[in-house]
Amino acid sequence: MINLKDKNLYYIGGVVRDELLGKESFDIDLTYQGDAIEFCKGLEERGKLKILKVNPPFGTVRVLIDNKEVDIASTRDEIYEQKGHLPTVSDIGCSLKQDVLRRDFTINALAKSTLTSEIIDYTGGLQDIKNKKLRVLHDGSFIDDPTRIIRALKFAVRFGFELDKHTKKLQEEYLNNINYDMSQKRIKKELIETFNLNSQEAYERFFNQKIYKLLTKKEIKKTEYNIEALVNKYPVKHIWIVYIGWMGLDNLPLPFTKEEKRIIEEFESLISTDIKDDKYSIYKSFVGRTRESILLYTIATSSDKGLRFFEIEKIKPDITGKDLKELGLAPSPKYAEILDYVLKLKLENPDMTKKEEIDAVKKYLTMS
Repeated sequence: MINLKDKNLYYIGGVVRDELLGKESFDIDLTYQGDAIEFCKGLEERGKLKILKVNPPFGTVRVLIDNKEVDIASTRDEIYEQKGHLPTVSDIGCSLKQDVLRRDFTINALAKSTLTSEIIDYTGGLQDIKNKKLRVLHDGSFIDDPTRIIRALKFAVRFGFELDKHTKKLQEEYLNNINYDMSQKRIKKELIETFNLNSQEAYERFFNQKIYKLLTKKEIKKTEYNIEALVNKYPVKHIWIVYIGWMGLDNLPLPFTKEEKRIIEEFESLISTDIKDDKYSIYKSFVGRTRESILLYTIATSSDKGLRFFEIEKIKPDITGKDLKELGLAPSPKYAEILDYVLKLKLENPDMTKKEEIDAVKKYLTMS
């Protein structure tokens, strides 16, 4: 929490929820009942904080206070003029109650006064935290913003909560009648946050509850693989891609970066390749591939070839083209052929010394 008190200033959402759950909060979000930008300008004039950035259309301001960057939002209402996309902000400076009613779940609609520390609960969020329930604030919640379905999955996994009976029914109804005109950028953001938790439970629920249908109209059968254990053993940068990338680019209409797209393209290339079961073939098939694409191959095929590659990936000949030149060989495409020959030998005998490699080359030359 921060050292800033005002009768119209409230901690809001996740920071209040996490405090009640006894968990560390990632962000501190504050809401000012009124115009937050004007409020912060007055505080800056008195040296209480420093304004870093303002966003007038949304009534938000980022400030530096107590050496922390904090977002302070004006209370506001929102209208979903285009379902599944960003809402239009309306009525900046509305009442606190009107502001919290636009939020996703009751557990995220709690406010706490910075002045008195009183918890303000207009939606029954305190009881839902006690009962470990996730409940939307109105029946059109998922229609307005389908990303809330993935967000519910994230919260369920993080906190051990379950959807309340009515919210579960609303989710099932939406997943049976999806409006695919939605913001894939927002979907991607929630997928990243959810699957970067590296939770097998999230994976199982994502497919068992058919949440994956937010991405594709096709029926997808989940792979039977413990992805959480796989990622724990072979850490990767893009955890979330390992969880769903095996579905393929055709079933993932997301705004991928070049790096992310490359991972899935590599995976698709690998599964279309007949990889023989010897060390040399395994090495040549997987060398230079991203670790994520190799894990995706493992998940999709239930083959241990990719994992066996990890055991041998650092093996390589000690000799170089320079050594071949010193043996009297002129630089030519034959260099690659010879080095590949030595690689095959070294994969079978990793303890092979450089002298033994050179002797093997000499023998090879006499046979060729």
